[in-house]
Amino acid sequence: MTLSPRQEVGRRAEEQAAEYLEGRGLELLHANHRCRFGELDLVMRDGAALAIVEVRLRQSAQFGGAAASVTAAKQRRIRLATQHLLLTHRGLRHFPIRFDVVTIEPTAAGTHIEWLRNAFL
Repeated sequence: MTLSPRQEVGRRAEEQAAEYLEGRGLELLHANHRCRFGELDLVMRDGAALAIVEVRLRQSAQFGGAAASVTAAKQRRIRLATQHLLLTHRGLRHFPIRFDVVTIEPTAAGTHIEWLRNAFL
């Protein structure tokens, strides 16, 4: 399947976020878990916890930046997709779950990556 230019940029951002988190000790379990409720960008193990990671890339902070783009509706879809993940991957059920956001934004000095743990409930 050929990705659109926008999809390719998103895929690279997710890879960059996964590498960033792996460099901080997390283990990638799943990438791009899709179901009818939506998609989970990254599912990572952080010690005894399961981190559901939403990756947000923004070219500018003009409209509130990457973190502000994780709306209440998006959070709801992520929670529903997480429930689906736990139903289909029973081995993950025993982990406490948290929802993280990794923001990737360009700066004059290059790229700024920020990891927001427990970004929402």
